Amino acid sequence: MFKINSDSNEIAPLQLRSFSDLGFEERANLQEWIAKQPSCLGEELLIIQKEFSGFSETRERLDLLALDKQGSLVIIENKLDDTGRDVTWQALKYASYCSGLSKENIRKIYQDFLDQSGSEEKAEDRLADYFEVDDYQEISLNKGVTQRIVLIAANFRKEVTSTVLWLLNFKLRVQCFKVTPYSMGDDLLLNVEQIIPTKDAEDFMIGLAEKAQDEVTGASEEKNRHIVRRAFWTEVIAEMAKKSPLYRNISPGTASWIGAGSGVRGAGFNFAAGKAYGRAEVYIDRGDRDENKWIFDELFQQKEAIEQAFGQSLVWQRLEDKRACRIKSEMEGNIYERERWPEMIEFMTDAMVRVQKAFREPLDKINRELKAKPAAQM
Repeated sequence: MFKINSDSNEIAPLQLRSFSDLGFEERANLQEWIAKQPSCLGEELLIIQKEFSGFSETRERLDLLALDKQGSLVIIENKLDDTGRDVTWQALKYASYCSGLSKENIRKIYQDFLDQSGSEEKAEDRLADYFEVDDYQEISLNKGVTQRIVLIAANFRKEVTSTVLWLLNFKLRVQCFKVTPYSMGDDLLLNVEQIIPTKDAEDFMIGLAEKAQDEVTGASEEKNRHIVRRAFWTEVIAEMAKKSPLYRNISPGTASWIGAGSGVRGAGFNFAAGKAYGRAEVYIDRGDRDENKWIFDELFQQKEAIEQAFGQSLVWQRLEDKRACRIKSEMEGNIYERERWPEMIEFMTDAMVRVQKAFREPLDKINRELKAKPAAQM
């Protein structure tokens, strides 16, 4: 750091110092400086207690406890020239202890702090002023898992910064501030710099953390979906085996559908199930849009006879905006509600038996025509 001399148009280096060399102490000095000027941390914070020890069955004390403008508790841990190895674990413990503090607990903690400082003010009034509301009852404090951690030190060990960066991936709100004393002559100066996450990259890192957590959550949900689907299809195939040999050689999978051949390449007798439906269908996809539409149209010309053989109406979907086509019998259901499984499985397997019966002859005829005709004529 340099001091600018505008008269001589020069800069002069400030002398880098250490707190211990200057005789400063963690609690008597650094902690007091932060408590009296919390805005040095780059935001407006309300200090509500120093050396807070109100944790059941422990003798541990956190350095400073504060509130931010969103009503979140901020656990501030100060270290002098070196963080030590255990500061992250220590701060995480304090954050977990504080997570259970109610609004009334926080009010009492702050009132004790005001009383100890000789103030005659009421905590409710000071809190209302800080949050810029008319009535203390409007304030919401320490909601959910919103606790924040601020670590302050002159030097951060690699094991500390590595742990903090890892914790940020889980959307824990942790900041590291490097405090550096300088001197120039008899003047002493203090530089306070946010190093993790760097101020310019804070929003970006928060976005990365959210993305990482979304991916973790998504992977977990996908794994659960796979387990549920495999179990569901296992029961579907077992029930189908009682009614028809169609799925005799089919194994349960993890996709949202399973299929058996119809005798026509690319036209499958498929089951499909999701959060809103369970169905049996003829799904047509030979890889060629024109062929798919031709097969659908040939079947649609026999719609009345096919539905009579099926025993009721079907849903005919030419799917103009897609390559494939679908003809289905569908019910409302949710594969992720196990209590719905018996109803869904009975409907789907019964429908599939009738689908196979209704489409067997029309598909056999189409298969003979496909083999006899060049694709260009379709």
